[in-house]
Amino acid sequence: MNLPVLKAADFASDQDVRWCPGCGDYSILAQMKKVLPDLGVPREKIVFISGIGCSSRFPYYMNTYGMHSIHGRAPTFATGLKSTRPDLMVWVITGDGDALSIGGNHFIHALRRNIDVNIVLFNNRIYGLTKGQYSPTSTEGQVTKSTPMGSIDHPINPLSLALAAEATFVARSIDAHVKHLGNMLQRASEHKGTSLVEVYQNCNVFNDGAMAYAQERKQRAENVVELEHGKPLIFGEKSDKGVRLVGSRLEVVNLADVPVDDLLIHDEKEPNPAIQMMMARMRYPEMPEPIGVLRAVEGVATYNDQINDQVEQAKIKKGPGSLQELFTTGDTWEVA
Repeated sequence: MNLPVLKAADFASDQDVRWCPGCGDYSILAQMKKVLPDLGVPREKIVFISGIGCSSRFPYYMNTYGMHSIHGRAPTFATGLKSTRPDLMVWVITGDGDALSIGGNHFIHALRRNIDVNIVLFNNRIYGLTKGQYSPTSTEGQVTKSTPMGSIDHPINPLSLALAAEATFVARSIDAHVKHLGNMLQRASEHKGTSLVEVYQNCNVFNDGAMAYAQERKQRAENVVELEHGKPLIFGEKSDKGVRLVGSRLEVVNLADVPVDDLLIHDEKEPNPAIQMMMARMRYPEMPEPIGVLRAVEGVATYNDQINDQVEQAKIKKGPGSLQELFTTGDTWEVA
């Protein structure tokens, strides 16, 4: 069957987009609409599931199926849907507060189970919808409405958490780096298993400029290293700096002093995530922060495939079963 040729506009719903003017969410929405037509998946086979937060309005703005669920629980809805409807492409849209606070356990278990869904985590390091409280990714010392003397919490690193949970696809991008963001969404959609794309997203009302070092074009080259599989870690406005592995630590070097052959070569396919974990922990201003695909391991069985295999085995052994029979047999009794 020949599918109709879709454009980005075909994925736009008739709802008014209600984010603050200048919000980084607009960029993520635009890149998602731009990527989806190239995937060749009918709109009725695509589902967006969200929790609670500014990012979680996303399903309303997509001309696909969608579900606005409850705080932190989007991965559980996505797991159930993908398990019962493996033919669907399922996206989970979440934020740093939604996924990493009340939704922390659900986030971890979706990753470790390798359910075949795509998780896009909007990280603005603040609670935006509830008007400016600190979030699990807010930096130490950050002054917010709920931390007037500065946050004393150590922030969660979403990439480190994902790698620790043995996630098979882990990536990071930036709302203002639109071409890179589109590429990361494309790569995530092609992965068989759970894919996570963390997106640095500016909240220009409650945390404006928190990640300007990575988002602004003039600063990005000196503070971000773009990962490419099989290539050395090189960065800088003049591509004159690099990252090398010395013993059990990473260090920044000047290429005028160190040959390129000494630099760390990125391997996104390495099953052992030890070095990937070290890269995930590179933090500004001491180190350039990595963007791109940190880890992309293929061939790992997915949760939805395995659970459906068990269902088929049970049917072969015991037959399809009857819901009515299940209700009326076993430990039952009548109430007079």
